Amino acid sequence: MGQRFTDQVVVVTGGAAGLGRAAARAFAEEGAELVLIDVNAAGLAESAEIINAISHCSTHVVDLADESAVNALGATLCEQYPAIRVLYNNAGIAYGEINQMLDSIDMATWQRYLAINSLAPLMLSKALRPALAAAKGVILNQSSMAAYMPATIYGATKSLLNQFTYGMASIFGADGIRVNAIAPGLMETPANLEALPAEKMAQLRGMQMLKSEVGTADDIAQLALFLASDEARFITSEVVSCDAGCMIRGWRH
Repeated sequence: MGQRFTDQVVVVTGGAAGLGRAAARAFAEEGAELVLIDVNAAGLAESAEIINAISHCSTHVVDLADESAVNALGATLCEQYPAIRVLYNNAGIAYGEINQMLDSIDMATWQRYLAINSLAPLMLSKALRPALAAAKGVILNQSSMAAYMPATIYGATKSLLNQFTYGMASIFGADGIRVNAIAPGLMETPANLEALPAEKMAQLRGMQMLKSEVGTADDIAQLALFLASDEARFITSEVVSCDAGCMIRGWRH
């Protein structure tokens, strides 16, 4: 195990469970100090207990759809941490109504989903820009293989996040900040196992080129470590898939 992030600050949204908790733990094991953000106070407390046994962790309960709350959080963190090495925009809504077709919800509901899944990463990155610039840091946006199926609400929000990733890389690159996105495939997380029927899991796994492989939260965490590290210093404006070659993207057929 390396120590690529010793004494460096890493901010992870959606850190109360799942992919966010796994990423936070991976960064902590490489020496980072973690700042976890989520709306789930109980889940944050559980994550903090795990991370504090490895490194140091602080938590903030914030609704990332609230722009004033995001800006206030950004000001607080920039004052507390003048240099932030990594912002991992992992938070998002992925289950339930958001997986319906584009025309199934009203504008107010659309605005809520877009605010959390697409706009919040941009707004928080903007709020933390001074501290990220001071560290010549890295922004990671959590996309999804669903971005390549934008007929669903969720897919559309992630497709937009991919486009934001390109735009953010152009804008923030002036400060030496790299911006990339990670697009996970089917990951065997507690949330997926609870939300997706076994038939759906089997269908998605059947679309993988590596049919017998099972993706885990640690696969995404390890990719995040690489993209945030100096080994990836020349990589920006990319959406990197981690999906066992899922053929959900047409050009892979």
